[in-house]
Amino acid sequence: MITRNKTFSNLTSGYLFPEISKRRAEFAKANPHAEIISLGIGNTTEPLTPHIVKALTAQVARLGTLEGYSGYGDEAGLLELREKIATVLYKGAISSDEVFVSDGAKCDIGRLQYLFGPKVAVAVQDPAYPVYVDGSVMVGAAGPLIEGTTNYSGITYMPCTPDNNFFPDPLLVPENALVYFCSPNNPTGAVATKKQLTSLVKAARSKGSIIIFDSAYSAFIRDPDLPQSIFEIDGARECAIEVSSFSKPIGFTGVRLGWTIVPKELTFSDGTPVIKDWNRLFSTIFNGPSNIAQYGGLAALQEQGLLETRELTDYYLENAREIRKVLLGDNFIAMGTEIFGGDNAPYVWARFPGKKSWDMFDAILKKCHVVCTPGAGFGPAGESCIRFSSFGHREQILEACERLAGLQL
Repeated sequence: MITRNKTFSNLTSGYLFPEISKRRAEFAKANPHAEIISLGIGNTTEPLTPHIVKALTAQVARLGTLEGYSGYGDEAGLLELREKIATVLYKGAISSDEVFVSDGAKCDIGRLQYLFGPKVAVAVQDPAYPVYVDGSVMVGAAGPLIEGTTNYSGITYMPCTPDNNFFPDPLLVPENALVYFCSPNNPTGAVATKKQLTSLVKAARSKGSIIIFDSAYSAFIRDPDLPQSIFEIDGARECAIEVSSFSKPIGFTGVRLGWTIVPKELTFSDGTPVIKDWNRLFSTIFNGPSNIAQYGGLAALQEQGLLETRELTDYYLENAREIRKVLLGDNFIAMGTEIFGGDNAPYVWARFPGKKSWDMFDAILKKCHVVCTPGAGFGPAGESCIRFSSFGHREQILEACERLAGLQL
C-alpha cells in the first residue's frame, strides 16, 4: 500500500469553512423550521451583470462554429486579456508578459507554494486567510502544530490587531521567507496605507524575503489614498508577487478567473528570475483558464464592465454599512463590542472581549439563526472576534440585521 503523505497528518482536523457548514447542517437538522441566513462564507450572491453575460454567451456561441472554435490556448492567458490587466488595472506599472491569467487567486497561491517548496520559511498576517497556512503545511513548509498551541511550527505569525492598526511589526519579517499579506484584508477588512506597505517592502528587501500580496478585494477600496496594488510602492518589483481575482468584484466565484503578477526583477538567491521557474511550472501543470471565462474577464475590463463592477461592489459595500450599523447598536455596545472594516472591504470584523469565537458563532446561530465566521479560524489573533460577510441579497442582509439587533447574551 502507498504511504500517506505525512504533511496531511500535520493539518488540524478540518478546514474552517467545511467546519462552519457542518455546524450549520447539524443546527438545521435539529431545528428544521429555522430559516438560516448566512453572513459567513464570502461567496458572491448577485447575478452576473448584463455586459458580462453578453460576452460569455457570445464566446460560447463562437465555440459552436467552425471558424470560432478554439482548443488549448496560451497557458499564461489570452494576450489581449493580459494587456488589459496591465494597462487598465495596473496603469502600465507592470508589463503584459508579467501577467499570468489563471482559474483564481486561491489556485495560484497553491501553485506558488509548490513553486517555493518545503524548504522556505513562512510568515503570515494573524489573522489570515486559512489557505496561506494550510497550503504551507501541505507542501511541507510548515507543521506540525506546536504542542499546547494552535500555531504550526515553521510559521511566523505576525499579529494584526486593533492595537497595532491591523499592521504587523516589520521587525517580525523573517529572513529568506515568503510573507503572505492581504489588503484589503480577509478577514479583518483592514486596508494597509502606502506608508505601511512601504515599511513592509523595505523589511522584505532587507531580509531577502518575498511578499505574496493578495489583492483580491482591491476593487472595494473607495479611499483614493489607499493603495490597490503592492506595485504602487517603490521597490516592490524586487520583492513581491501579486495575486488577484475577478471573483469578488464581478461575481466570478463560480466562473473562476484570476491572475498573478511576477515581476522580471524578482530573483532567487542564485540570480535566477522567479518568473522563469513560475512560467515553467505554470506551463507544465496548467493548461490555462477557460477561454470562455477569459472573454468574460475582457468584458469586465471594458468601460461598461468597469461600471458594472463599481455598481456591484457598491451594492456589497452598502450591505456592509447595514451590518456595521446594527453592530454599533446599544446591545452590542453593552457587550463591549468593537467594530472594524466594512468601509473599503466587504467584511466587518467584530471583537467581543472575553468571549470565545466559536462560542459567539454558536450563540448567534442559535439565537438569531444567522451564520457568521469565527475569528479563531483565521489564526490565534482572531480569537474573540467574528467576521461578518456582506455578500448576500439585500433583503436577507436586512433580515439578518434585524435579528442581530435583538441579540442578548
